[in-house]
Amino acid sequence: MSFLSAALDRVKPSATIAVTDKARQLKAAGRNVIGLGAGEPDFDTPANIKLAAVHAIEAGKTKYTAVDGIPELKEAIIAKFQRENGLTYTPNQITVGTGGKQVLYNALMATINPGDEVIIPAPYWVSYPEMVALAGGESVPVVCTAEFGFKLQPDALERAITPKTKWIILNSPSNPTGSAYTRTELKALTDVLLKHPQVWVMTDDMYEHLVYDDFEFTTPAQVEPKLFDRTLTVNGVSKAYCMTGWRIGYAGGPAQLIKAMATIQSQSTSNPSSVSQWAAVEALNGPQEFIAANNKVFKERRDLVVAMLNQATGIDCPRPEGAFYVYPSCAGTIGKTTPSGKIIENDQDFVTELLEAEGVAVVQGSAFGLGPAFRISYATKTSDLEDACKRIQRFCGNLR
Repeated sequence: MSFLSAALDRVKPSATIAVTDKARQLKAAGRNVIGLGAGEPDFDTPANIKLAAVHAIEAGKTKYTAVDGIPELKEAIIAKFQRENGLTYTPNQITVGTGGKQVLYNALMATINPGDEVIIPAPYWVSYPEMVALAGGESVPVVCTAEFGFKLQPDALERAITPKTKWIILNSPSNPTGSAYTRTELKALTDVLLKHPQVWVMTDDMYEHLVYDDFEFTTPAQVEPKLFDRTLTVNGVSKAYCMTGWRIGYAGGPAQLIKAMATIQSQSTSNPSSVSQWAAVEALNGPQEFIAANNKVFKERRDLVVAMLNQATGIDCPRPEGAFYVYPSCAGTIGKTTPSGKIIENDQDFVTELLEAEGVAVVQGSAFGLGPAFRISYATKTSDLEDACKRIQRFCGNLR
């Protein structure tokens, strides 16, 4: 009889974290490795935000706080939702967690019963199905191909809904593809959801501010106000504010759900870091100009990576609207042989051999629910990206 919980049989470790760890180990062993696995901006946290944290420490704001967020941060989040998304919340409709991941997890743990289904468009962030499994639910992945920009189509959504459907998780701009839904595309989906009152909407808007080429971000409760009472709008400060390690995520939603999520959090982590919360107040209320400056660099990197990958034999790389990922197909390399005699049978082989031969760490598409492909994070310095793309071109050119 195993000492470990049966719940572990339902869940896999994070593939993105595994790749990042492997790259780190190889670097430590002296290999020249470029890690493109982590979804983490290479820019430092802005100085005003760091200073707010220092001031909080000096002022002794280092004690326990309310379980799901200090009033000042909840007010800053309410102002942000009103200002940027046209959504009106009250403090009892706002929750703050230790990163967006905890907020999503709390919501699923607070609502899922055995047999409940959660629709997840694929490619998906690796953690969605695993969190659903831990909560005892069933993931219903709906494959969204490159032909439709990796976006869920209304008819596919309609077909996926059953009487057991409890949630749909929508992530725009997307991790791993960078694709983002226009207002019109979201409206087509919300029109379907209006017909199914038992289905709740969980939106992961973590990459909201990372959009390019005049793309205009919208979120489902903004597009269809009739869904407001069954939508959890999740966001955080990690990506746009370069605060990944500070671990602050938040959400707005119906008071009953928010209260249930606080109950889960009260018995797991309790409050997020007090110091990080004060830093997040400054992030949301303070100057926002640096976001556009960072986006200019991200857009240049995106264009560089897309252009260079499309010059690699057997690779087809769509140009995404947002986030800092590209999701190229490596279908054209399947069945080919490396100089060492290894046949590339799937995207797992592709990324393994690429790391071995050229020291470039990327994540296989099968981990995100759609292969043969791989994800590259271009949130790393431009010279490294250029070098990595040259190595990928060389690797592909050496396949026979």
